[in-house]
Amino acid sequence: MKRYARLKGKMLLLVVLGTLLALAAALVLWEVVVDGLLQDAFARGVLWACQNLFGYDEAGALEVYQTVFRNHKGSWLALLTVLLMLAAFYLALGRFTRWLDQIGAAVRQVMAETGEPVSLPRELRPLEEDLRTLQHTLEDREAQAREAKQRRQDLVAFLAHDLKTPLTSVLGYLNLLHDEPALPEEQRRKYTDIALDKANRLEELVSEFFDITRMDLGALGEAGDAIQLSILLEQLADEFYPAFAEKGLTCRTDIAPRLVVRGDPDKLVRVFENVLRNAVSYSTPGGTVELEARPLGEEVEIAIRNEGLEIPEQELTNIFQKFYRLDQARSTRTGGAGLGLAIAREIVERHGGTIRAESDGRRTTFHILLPLAAGGV
Repeated sequence: MKRYARLKGKMLLLVVLGTLLALAAALVLWEVVVDGLLQDAFARGVLWACQNLFGYDEAGALEVYQTVFRNHKGSWLALLTVLLMLAAFYLALGRFTRWLDQIGAAVRQVMAETGEPVSLPRELRPLEEDLRTLQHTLEDREAQAREAKQRRQDLVAFLAHDLKTPLTSVLGYLNLLHDEPALPEEQRRKYTDIALDKANRLEELVSEFFDITRMDLGALGEAGDAIQLSILLEQLADEFYPAFAEKGLTCRTDIAPRLVVRGDPDKLVRVFENVLRNAVSYSTPGGTVELEARPLGEEVEIAIRNEGLEIPEQELTNIFQKFYRLDQARSTRTGGAGLGLAIAREIVERHGGTIRAESDGRRTTFHILLPLAAGGV
């Protein structure tokens, strides 16, 4: 790999230098000790050892010196070279093991999350860059985990507040109905309708919360059913007519025919329902909600646009995060726990698509991209 060219070059250089130094040292030693300045001293030492340690006479000692050393000069030189090369390689391996120790220390530093930047020798610079990237990734994940924990705590607090208000109303009206059996029928019906409305809102809050906390979808994509998206969107627009009418909204559709995607139809319906419900909730009364769908290369783009309350630019990405919610007043006023868009993103991404929002100050548009099925437009 080119990334480790410097490291491989350094290792090759150490091996070559070790070999050359070993050869040079062997030649120097041989020329100095056997055939050079110390030749006489070396010969006298061999003769003395043969005579005093092994019992040879002078002639025998000379013959041993001549036979063993002088006549096998090349063999001794080769043996000496091999021994010196092994010593050189051992010293070179010391450098390699130091690199391993430095890598191990850097990995432990990253895992300890001390925050100190990783530093390695120049030869290991690519690995240093990888470890620094990993270090930054771990730091980002830790920060995200802290933020998610804080958002979860905030959400619990928001839910406690939102649940308490309708629950108090339900209990209050039920107590009135229980304590005043002689209430006029019209008054009783009014209190019953209010209690039922508040109870329905409680159910929506609890259902939305459990949906996002227990959502566990497998990747769908090609394994899902073929869905006639054009027909599905037209049907949804018709089904939302009462919600549009209640707020005086006009729904304008521009849906290309024969758009086909693959996935779970019930979950995709949930996506579009959540986004349309968000559009209705935040639309200015008497405004227009636009529902568009058209092919875009190998994908289909669905755009849901409404006029009304602006989503601040810094919130456009955050609104899709789990346990994130816009200011409490907005969510309380419009109902729900603020989890519908997080649920929508989970489902869209499991279908291999993306979802994003943009706002120009007057209109807010949600763009959903899904892969077209084979054989679709």
